[in-house]
Order: sequence, then C-alpha cells, then structure tokens
Amino acid sequence: MKHTVLAILFLATPSANAADVRPADRDLSALEQVLQAQPDDLRAGNEYRMAVIQTGQYDRALAFFRGLVETHPSAANAHLNYGFVYVDKIPVAGAITQVLLANSALAEFTKSLELQPSWIAYFTRGNSYLFWPRIFKRTHLGVADLDQALRIQRAAARRPYHARTFVALGDGFWKMDEYDKAVAAWKEGLASFPDDAGLRARLSKQGEDLKAVIEGAYDPTRRVDSNLHDLWADR
Repeated sequence: MKHTVLAILFLATPSANAADVRPADRDLSALEQVLQAQPDDLRAGNEYRMAVIQTGQYDRALAFFRGLVETHPSAANAHLNYGFVYVDKIPVAGAITQVLLANSALAEFTKSLELQPSWIAYFTRGNSYLFWPRIFKRTHLGVADLDQALRIQRAAARRPYHARTFVALGDGFWKMDEYDKAVAAWKEGLASFPDDAGLRARLSKQGEDLKAVIEGAYDPTRRVDSNLHDLWADR
C-alpha cells in the first residue's frame, strides 16, 4: 500500500501550472504528501531525505519535519528522520552551526527512543555521540546506547547491518582509551561478520594508522551515509 501511494503520486498528471515548478520540487512535494498521510513511515521518510540531499533543500526539510512532528508528536520514526535531516545538513554548515545541528539531532533521536525504543534508534543516537570531541564527555553515552543496540540485535535475526554496532562500539571504547575492549568488540563482530570491511580495517591496523581510520570515520566535514536502505535490502 505504501509503495502504491508513492507510485500514484509520482505518476499523477501535473496540474496546469506545474510547468512553473522544478521537477525536484514536484518530487519533494509528492513525498511530503506521503509522509503527511503516513508520518511514521520510516522508509518514505528516508526516501524523502535522500531526495533532499540531492537538491540541497535542507531548510525546507527541517521546516517540513518540524511541522510533521508538531502535528504527529507520537510518530517515533518522524522524529528519527527529523534528526537525520539535521545530520544531513552538518557537512554544509559552519563550525558553530554544526554543533547546534548536532545537538538538535540528538534531541530528536532521544524523542524517538522515548516513544519507541528500537535497534536503529539506539544505534543512531549511540553512533552520533561518537562524533563529539572528547572534551564534551559524551563518548560513554554512545557506548551505553550501542551496548543496548547490541542487546536488541542479539535477540533478533542476524542482519548484515548489525556489523555496524560492533564497529561503532569498538570505536567508542577506543575513544575512551579502553583498547582491549575495543579490540574485543571488533573481534566479536568479525566472528559473526567475517567480510565486513570496517571491522577488518580496524583489526589490521595499530597506532597512528588505526587512529587515522577512526578519526576519519568521525570527521564532521565529511557526509555521513544516513541512507537507511540496508534495513530493507535483505528482505
């Protein structure tokens, strides 16, 4: 039903004045209509965000999700996608604005968790904490969230994206100078996901080489891959 709605919107005949509207704007408007009807649709929200990244219309998306969660405050996935829009905008923002965006993203991830605890919400907030410099003392919060995500995935069917939890958890321990725990987390992950490049890269390096890998993964000037397509790829 969800994808039928999407198809209808994209294939609908344009109105008489549609020639004055850019194709990208029509696409965003169509997806906004879907989300207004189905505010908790995580997949539709993800597709909308990917379209926003392509067009660079982050402020439009932030305004849209702000209105969406105000109208539907209990839609956990709307809050999650709202937080991701803040993350998506970070690479194109100035240093001070990046901090404000990151704080706003965390607030939405937290609201999503309060409404509906889930693997993706715990992983997302936990991974987000790892981007903060050590001076903010938030790394331990990330480790706690990632540990909770690990508990959830251990009780569920194994999915390829679960490897990310081991990667991030080890990174968190590394950032806290708990190197033995970091290596243990990466090794445990590799035992279950032997082909994961992130785990292999970390376990194959030491010292400054390992530092470069981890710090490169949490560089705020680089775009985070916030596409959630892996959640549906193997289903």
